[in-house]
Amino acid sequence: MAFGSGANLEMSRYRTRISSTKNTHSRGLHIVALFEGAKGLLVLVAGFGLLTYIHKDIHEAAARLVEHIHLNPASHYPRIFLELTERLNDAKLWSMAIAATAYSVVRMVEAVGLWMRKSWAEWFAVLTGGMYIPVEIFEVARSVTWPRVTVLVVNLGVVSYLLFVLVKNGNKGAALRPVLPDPAFIKQNKESTGSNP
Repeated sequence: MAFGSGANLEMSRYRTRISSTKNTHSRGLHIVALFEGAKGLLVLVAGFGLLTYIHKDIHEAAARLVEHIHLNPASHYPRIFLELTERLNDAKLWSMAIAATAYSVVRMVEAVGLWMRKSWAEWFAVLTGGMYIPVEIFEVARSVTWPRVTVLVVNLGVVSYLLFVLVKNGNKGAALRPVLPDPAFIKQNKESTGSNP
C-alpha cells in the first residue's frame, strides 16, 4: 500500500512537470500563431482585393491612389509602382491572387499548428521565418529605414523565440519520461511494510 501511494505521488509530480512545461510556452506560441494567422489573413484580403481589378484599368486606379495620398508620381517609388501597374493584365492579377491564396493557406495551417503546439509547425515557422533573415539583413545594410529594421527585429524575435521553444522541448523524450521513484524510497517502503521482492 505504501509503495502505491509513493508511486502516485511521483506520477503526480511527473504530470505537474509536464503540464507546467506545456503551459510555459503556450501563451508565446499562441501569440506567434495569431501573428502568423494575421499575416495570412492580410495577404488573403489583398489577394481578393486584386480580383476586384479584373477587367478594369488598374493603372488608372494606381495613379488615383498616388494622387490621393499626395505623392509625386515622378519620384522613385511611386514611379516604380505606376510602371508595374502598366504591365499588369487580368492573367497576372489572377496569378497574383492565386499565389496570395496559397500563401494564406500555408500561413493559416502554420498558425493552427502553432496554436495546437505541434512541433512540425514550430519547425516550419523557424524555417520559413529564418529564410527571410539574410534578405532582411541585406536590405537593412543597404539602407536603414525604420520599417526594414522593424521587420528584421520582429522576425528575429519570432524565430529566436521558436528556436528557444524547440531547444527547450527538444529533449521531449527525457521531459516526458516518467519520473521513477528513488531506489532508497522503494527500499524504505519495502522495509516499512515488511514485504519481500
